[in-house]
Order: sequence, then C-alpha cells, then structure tokens
Amino acid sequence: MTPRLGTMRLTCMFSSILLFGAAGLLLFISLQDPTELAPQQVPGIKFSIRPQQPQHVSPEPGSFQNEDLKVPTQRVIQHLPSRSPRGLYLQVPEQPHPYPQAKVGSPLRLRQRRRRLLIKKMPPAAPAIRANSSSEALVQPRPHTPDSHWVHLRRSQQERKRVMQEACAKYRASSSRRTVTPRHVSRIFVEDRHRVLYCEVPKAGCSNWKRVLMVLAGLATSTADIQHNTVHYGGALRRLDTFDRQGIVHRLSTYTKMLFVREPFERLVSAFRDKFEHPNSYYHPVFGKAILARYRANASREALRTGSGVRFPEFVQYLLDVHRPVGMDIHWDHVSRLCSPCLIDYDFVGKFESMEDDANFFLRLIHAPGNLTFPRFKDRHSQEARTTTRITQQYFTQLSALQRQRAYDFYYMDYLMFNYSKPFADLY
Repeated sequence: MTPRLGTMRLTCMFSSILLFGAAGLLLFISLQDPTELAPQQVPGIKFSIRPQQPQHVSPEPGSFQNEDLKVPTQRVIQHLPSRSPRGLYLQVPEQPHPYPQAKVGSPLRLRQRRRRLLIKKMPPAAPAIRANSSSEALVQPRPHTPDSHWVHLRRSQQERKRVMQEACAKYRASSSRRTVTPRHVSRIFVEDRHRVLYCEVPKAGCSNWKRVLMVLAGLATSTADIQHNTVHYGGALRRLDTFDRQGIVHRLSTYTKMLFVREPFERLVSAFRDKFEHPNSYYHPVFGKAILARYRANASREALRTGSGVRFPEFVQYLLDVHRPVGMDIHWDHVSRLCSPCLIDYDFVGKFESMEDDANFFLRLIHAPGNLTFPRFKDRHSQEARTTTRITQQYFTQLSALQRQRAYDFYYMDYLMFNYSKPFADLY
C-alpha cells in the first residue's frame, strides 16, 4: 500500500466521522425543547408572599377612591382589592437558586428528554410553589381576580347611586343650585376617627348603626354593651349641624357619607307597631290622643285620655291628611326629606333588606377593625317578630285601594329613588 493511498483513506474516515457528528448534533437540536434552554425553576425555591397592594399612595382612612363612585375625594372602593379575598401576589426575591442547574447529559436531563419525546404535545402543568411561611404550605398561583361576592356588592353600590342620581336629575332639577343649611344635615351623625358621616333613617337599623359608630369612635368596646337609651339619649355622637359652617363644609367634602334605607311601606308598619302597639310615654299622649280625637267617631274617654289603641287605618288617615292635627315625625317621614340625597352626594347607599352584607362591606371599605361586625340583635321588643313583607301586607289589607294608592303616592320619591318595586299590583 502506498503512503498516498493510506492518507486518502484516513481523510475519508475523518470526513465520515465529522458528517455523522454533524448529523447527530442536528438531531439533538431538533429534539431539544426550546424552554429547556431557559433557566429552570427547581422545586424547593421559596417565595415571599403578601397580599397585593394598589400602586397608589394610601389615602386617609374612611374615604372613597374609585372612579366609578364619583365623590369629591374618591377614596374607599379602590382599597377593596387589598381587603377582599384575592389571589396571592408572589414576589420572587433576588437571590441565587439554592440548587445548581442540572447539566446537559445528567440523569435528570436525560429523563426529561425521554418524557418530552413521549408527551411532546402536552402542555406543561403549573408547578406548585412553596410558600415562605412557618407552615411551609403549598400555594398554587392563580389569576389576580377579586372574589365575585365583593364585585357584586361593588356593582350594587354603583347601580344604587346611578338610580338615585337619575331620580334626582328628573324630579329635583333645582337641587344643584341650593345651598346646604344646618337643617339639611340635622340627621347626620359624625365619626371623626374613620371620617364617616351617617344619615339616620329611623326603622332602618339606625340604633345598631349608632352603636357601631360609638365603637369606631372608641366610646365603647362592643356594640352589645350599649343600651338603647345610651344610643339615643346619651349624646355621645355629635350631629353635623352642631359644627360651624366651615366644619360642615369640610366634613361633607372629605368624609365618607352613607345612609341605609328600607322598603317604605315596611318601614311605616314597623314604626306603627313600635310606637302605637306598645306602651309609650311620648307617642301615645302626643300623637295618639290627637289621632283618636280627629279620626275615631265616638272615641271613649279612656282612649282620649291616654291616646292608646290607635288602629292602623286611623294612623294612615293622619299620615295622608294635609291638615294633620299634629306634625310629622322622623319615624315615618320621607328619606328624601330626612337625608336630602339630591342635595348631598352620598358615597354609600345601603338597604335594610341586605343589611348584613351591605353593613359589613361598608365597614371593610372604611378599614374598620376586623373584629367589628354589624350587630344582628333586635333593639326593642326583642321577643316580637321583625316586620316583614308578609306582616306589612297584612296591615295594608286593612286599607281601601284608594288609601293604599295615596300612601304609595306619599312615598313615591322614596320608591323611585331607591329602586323599590310597587308593593301591590293594583298601584299605578
């Protein structure tokens, strides 16, 4: 064999080896998953976990911050995401991995490559991430979306405000040009700590709301410890009309203003049952005697002397009489007169019918203490059933169709402004 022939054979063998090597490299690259080239999350890395906070400067407590609820200071609703049940925001600390990356060719990498050849089309599952906590619980990351219950309550507020504002725009067009006077704010109670203004609507949970305000103000530690007379006659809470003009304007423009309402006929029956079906040293001699003298034929001397025993139709006669023998009372006056919602832009409108949800939602919005919830106990006559729709209808069946219609007309603005349905089918 000549040296030239031997050199040619060596060259061919070397070329063949190079070709096979290049082909093998191409095959390896084609089977390689592109995601494998990126740094891998190795099980065992810890994350610091905290609720996601809004990327804004924290406003003063007790105020709204939401473009949907257009109030002068717009402060509270924006804080809902940080307070309501949400997904956890996972913050990766800037530190090296506690475990080194697996090298190409290691047993781990080979097992991964074989598995990909079998399930190449299957999307990878999201790995569980270990929380950085004492319990070392596994936390599955999920989309950062608010709980549907809180979204529903927030949208309810937007809808209630919209309906109220539309009713005001339609029937109270001149309100925007009127000036707020002390009379307009005489039913509004002030809680300065959490910057809350509460308009009292009797027979719509007002006693328990005053208890809550007293706890918020630090005047009591528990709502259960506050007696009825302390709530209404103790003078612990200041009314807005006791401040000077500057104090009134400042609080109206910066505090969170709220009121709670109730179905008008139900509220009326509740007031009648409370004031006229139980002994009462004020309503019987002041209202009862005048009502019996005007609307009951052949009233007995005892009835005229005590004012007791007023019947519901007689009470409604008094209510609808333009020449009432005795004046109006806050327990059955219109909400539109008590709270002036067309003049004062309330930030929160709650309803007695959904009191627990609305009240506790409001307390969450103003950053009230977490252990404070709205009390559920009945303030007076606790052994007696609460006034319900069924009980209300029983009382109104004592009236003629004309009286029911006139009573509906009397409360028409409250029905319209707070979006309550007609309580009887024959009303128009």
